[in-house]
Amino acid sequence: MFNISELAKSVGLSRSALLYYEKLGLLKGQRQRNGYRVYSDADRQRLLLLQRLQAGGLSLKECQECLDGKIDRDALARRLQTLEAEIEAKNRSLALLTALLGRDSLKAWHEEVERVAPDLHRDWLMTQGFSSEDAARVALLSKDMNDHDRYMAAFTEIFSELDYWGPGSQQATERALAALPFQPERVLEIGCGNGVATLILAAQTRAQITAIDADEGALVRLRKRAASAGCTDRIDARRMDMARLAVPDLPYDVIWAEGSAYIIGVERALAAWRPMLRQRGVLVFSDMVWCTDQPSEEVRQFWASEYPAMTTVSQRLRQATRAGYGVLAHFDMGQAALDTYYDPLEARVRDLEARMAGTRVLDDLRRELRTYHKGSGQFGYEMFVLERR
Repeated sequence: MFNISELAKSVGLSRSALLYYEKLGLLKGQRQRNGYRVYSDADRQRLLLLQRLQAGGLSLKECQECLDGKIDRDALARRLQTLEAEIEAKNRSLALLTALLGRDSLKAWHEEVERVAPDLHRDWLMTQGFSSEDAARVALLSKDMNDHDRYMAAFTEIFSELDYWGPGSQQATERALAALPFQPERVLEIGCGNGVATLILAAQTRAQITAIDADEGALVRLRKRAASAGCTDRIDARRMDMARLAVPDLPYDVIWAEGSAYIIGVERALAAWRPMLRQRGVLVFSDMVWCTDQPSEEVRQFWASEYPAMTTVSQRLRQATRAGYGVLAHFDMGQAALDTYYDPLEARVRDLEARMAGTRVLDDLRRELRTYHKGSGQFGYEMFVLERR
């Protein structure tokens, strides 16, 4: 026979736990004349079996039902289903914590957060020490804040030899310029890259151009190009964060943003850049858009991952109207604009395959190139020319 303390010690439980079990009817001691309870070896074995049932995730009530009667298999099946869901949730928690500590990839997590809460995602990344543009690059390019620097170093190496960093062409830039209802005197180019469009703007207008980008290497190339073209006096190339631009004392006639508005989000760009334009000033931007309501599943999945905010031309026009713009023109930039970007990129990826084999950025670009070839006609690049109202 055992007193309650001895029984508790033999099964590894506390005295108070055994008193609670007795209150629930799980345990029934024999009260002695002196008022103390004593327990038999059968009670000890019952407790040990109870502990084994608890290890299966059963509640105390379910354990008691199994001990005192025939096992309810339906109840156990329901409990198993609940336990499997709990395990799945715990595994997701484990995977996230492992990834946040840099021991695994954060790609899937960043993609999910970017899809459901893009603004908060970027703001949270900034609290982790990223600039707003780097936060956007984490969200849209590297998708792993722990591996971001290494990813971007490889990305920069690939794109440093390319003129176009997104779909575009001289013809598309000139067509957008022709849609301006006036000759601009002050132009702000946002996301100028290495200056392909900048030099066209300088050649086709007499405007003073402030060209901004976050990549200093790209700005160095732009300055060299401007010097070769003899227009350094009209191009002011600055390293700036497009998400933190102050409203100027003298507003711009034109804001030009080929392929860059998506970095901070088109709707956010429409709102943030409007106060920087004079009344009847013009915003020109280009963006990847859907050309069909029923893309193939492979193409849909790719862009859902890479650009979840991608939408149709009609939706972009509605967003522009709501943001306080009138539409002067918009047009499909055509296959030539896509080829101008993708053909040199494909050649560059081929050239670097041996040296950069196994890098995530090369795998990502190969996937984009496959999607480009398989998705012909399902998506395109649209130029928008909007007037501030």
